Amino acid sequence: MKKNFLITSPPGTGKTTAIKKFIDLTGGKFKVSGFITEEIRDQKGKRVGFKITTLDGKTGILADINLKNSPKVGKYGVNLKDIDNIAVPSINLNSDIIVIDEIGKMECFSKSFVQRVFEVLDSEKILVGTIKEKGDEIINKIKSRNDVELIKLTLENRDEIPFLIFQKVASLLDKVYPPHGEKTKSSN
Repeated sequence: MKKNFLITSPPGTGKTTAIKKFIDLTGGKFKVSGFITEEIRDQKGKRVGFKITTLDGKTGILADINLKNSPKVGKYGVNLKDIDNIAVPSINLNSDIIVIDEIGKMECFSKSFVQRVFEVLDSEKILVGTIKEKGDEIINKIKSRNDVELIKLTLENRDEIPFLIFQKVASLLDKVYPPHGEKTKSSN
């Protein structure tokens, strides 16, 4: 049974936007934890890094062009401290749905992040996230799992994808947590 839904596409296609729309669709009906990543831009609009924002409001730096003495991805230094202390703890196995945006090269420098991702994948919890389109051994191992559904995001389908994933997730959760006299979007 597929219970892990990972969006993949080239950079800049709208993966994070799709994840945010999915989170909005859950509307507090389910317990959701995890984090999203977004670009950091300077006053001139130039991208200088990426930030982590947890669904419970904590923020940190994922990567920055000025970060020294850290693993590098292109011109960005990866902030292992914030991955380990902000992103990883936000992945709460007591949630119904765990959101991870993104499983990529930067995040996978953290051994605790990789370990937590596999804990989620191996659990009964539902994972909704994004994953790098082209990856290394860890990313390819995740993408090849039988319980992972890869969803290719395109400019043409990006508005539909959050609803599609929500319907699949709500259907799975309704089987686990039957609604108490309430109708869900998936059962309408």
